[in-house]
Amino acid sequence: MIDIQQLLELAKRAALQAGKAILEVYASGDFGVDMKSDNSPLTLADKAAHTIIVLQLQETGLPLLSEEGIHIPYEERKSWDWYWLVDPLDGTKEFIKRNGEFTVNIALMHANIPVAGVIYAPYLNVLYFGSKETGVYKVEKEEQVQLTYTPKERSIEELKQKEQITVVASKSHLNEETKAFINQFSNAGFSSMGSSLKLMLLAEGAADIYPRIAPTMEWDTAAGHAILRSLNRHVYQTDLQTELLYNKENLLNPSFIAF
Repeated sequence: MIDIQQLLELAKRAALQAGKAILEVYASGDFGVDMKSDNSPLTLADKAAHTIIVLQLQETGLPLLSEEGIHIPYEERKSWDWYWLVDPLDGTKEFIKRNGEFTVNIALMHANIPVAGVIYAPYLNVLYFGSKETGVYKVEKEEQVQLTYTPKERSIEELKQKEQITVVASKSHLNEETKAFINQFSNAGFSSMGSSLKLMLLAEGAADIYPRIAPTMEWDTAAGHAILRSLNRHVYQTDLQTELLYNKENLLNPSFIAF
């Protein structure tokens, strides 16, 4: 029997310990940056956080898929029921730029759906965690608050009719397709944030919609998606009806709209 609350506690502990290791590298100034085969950066902090999370979560006996781990063949993982999906350091570019907007992302997955998530921003010292079973919480400066569940699902039409909405847009991915999507709202203001913190702006009610018409990987979105699902918010594919699905043969996400 899966105890989601107990697993969330373990994931929180893993995220906090990984965050501590990340900050040690951050403070040292020696990031040990390598480039991966896709030209994305990999630092000593990514590696240290991955090692800590694996050690913490292996006691659950659940399989783990991590950006920095060995990418398990689809034939092996396609039959997984419960598993962990982890990005040990989301926002490596933000980390290297030293803007503080990077996170540790840990999602508990059931088949192809994220059901519980932990997002920890170590430099900002902000922790988000939750599931439908436990509720969703934000911890900042040791003060814990519960985030508000939305009983009624939102629609794009409702957002168009609002007097003012806030659109989350990625600083580094504001392409023409994203601009075209945003232009359908005559009432849009903007907010921007690095890494999975963009999804947390939606969770907190600080933003209304986040279009991402650009590539992401499953581990980039799973923890934030789990938290939004737990608040009755959604991360849709561009048809605005089909939610992102996980544990696909290709771990690349399609473009998505979260609101």
